[in-house]
Amino acid sequence: MKEKSWRIETKMIQAGYEPASGEPRVLPIYQSTTYKYDSTEHVAKLFDLEVPGHMYTRISNPTVEALENKINALEGGVGALCTSSGQAATMVAVLNLCEAGDHLISLNTIYGGTYNLFAITFKKLGVEVSFVSPDTTAEEVAKLVRPNTKLIFGETIANPALNVLDITYWAEIAHSHGLPLIVDNTFATPYLCRPFEYGADVIVHSTSKYMDGHATCIGGVIVDSGKFDYTNGKFPGFTTKDDSYHGLVYTEAFGKAAYITKARVQFIRDMGNCISPQNAFLTHLGIETLHLRMDRHSENALKIAEFLNKHPQVASVNYPLLEGNSQYEKAKKYLPKGASGVISFEIKGTKEDAVKFMDHLELAAIVVHVADARTAVLHPASSTHRQMNDEELVAAGISPTLIRLSVGIENVEDIIEDLSRAFSYSK
Repeated sequence: MKEKSWRIETKMIQAGYEPASGEPRVLPIYQSTTYKYDSTEHVAKLFDLEVPGHMYTRISNPTVEALENKINALEGGVGALCTSSGQAATMVAVLNLCEAGDHLISLNTIYGGTYNLFAITFKKLGVEVSFVSPDTTAEEVAKLVRPNTKLIFGETIANPALNVLDITYWAEIAHSHGLPLIVDNTFATPYLCRPFEYGADVIVHSTSKYMDGHATCIGGVIVDSGKFDYTNGKFPGFTTKDDSYHGLVYTEAFGKAAYITKARVQFIRDMGNCISPQNAFLTHLGIETLHLRMDRHSENALKIAEFLNKHPQVASVNYPLLEGNSQYEKAKKYLPKGASGVISFEIKGTKEDAVKFMDHLELAAIVVHVADARTAVLHPASSTHRQMNDEELVAAGISPTLIRLSVGIENVEDIIEDLSRAFSYSK
């Protein structure tokens, strides 16, 4: 079978794992920490990165490898690395480029957990972050770039502000300064948007969201495009000797796969934030229906956005493909098949009115999660973005009356009836 000729829907089902004659049709769960070898020499070559294979499940595992291969095929990269969570994926993706004393630039509309990682935890590690608005001009960005700046970071669809990243624009800015663009593609998934096609260099996902699709398992992934030149003088970690591998130089030994290889054999080796085989299996299974679910999520969300937009108790609705939305033109460019199932909207009144509305929902559950098959709601200012101050909340597009609605794949009329009932109680 020629995988490269498959369309993305087929890759979701077929890519990643191809059983040989007589082997299990469904990907097995290799629930083993370790592997058996025929010789000490083989083990030594594995640990010197001279031959492919699995040395320990913290670093790689056959079930995890199948998931990595599938996601890599979907995004169109040279390699993928699964991690224990989306947060771990972002952390490793950035620290693979940065060390103490370095600097990065990030859009300020990113997910609250990522914002906290960048603004608080990275600061403790000696990595400084400058946050910019999506509307920042190239000239303004240029003033922020320093000799020690290593990357620019943004989200395809920001959580929960739902700004659509102008990937081409930000990729051009990053590349003009010799920097890679890292894009969190969690909400869009590779079915709705493939950032590499617009110039992104590295993609991260929280696979806990739409890829799993059923809120069963935590996980993350990093995908490397293989297109960025890490020999441009700004990234000595790729072009100088790694003493922990007897002087190996990543760009010389692994070429276009230098970034993703270094992330695995340095950071996963040392930090141990690997995904479990069980979670990899569940995520691999979830991806087989990703295209079907994303079509329904997007279809339902647009209908509900239109319903909310006409409701007298709603002050504003934010959904990228809602006509008249500030993100509409960018969404048509980057998300022509749909803008996923996440909507944010503001209720007229106060924070207490928003809470009262949410407490009267029955079908839609209040959960600290987003992007699975069941409809859910959350009050970001009280939960995922609680660590931000008022000024930071405003910059991220979050008000006290903002509600994040994750539209599921139930019958859309049942979801609308649930919302209507809650509105009637919250008057």
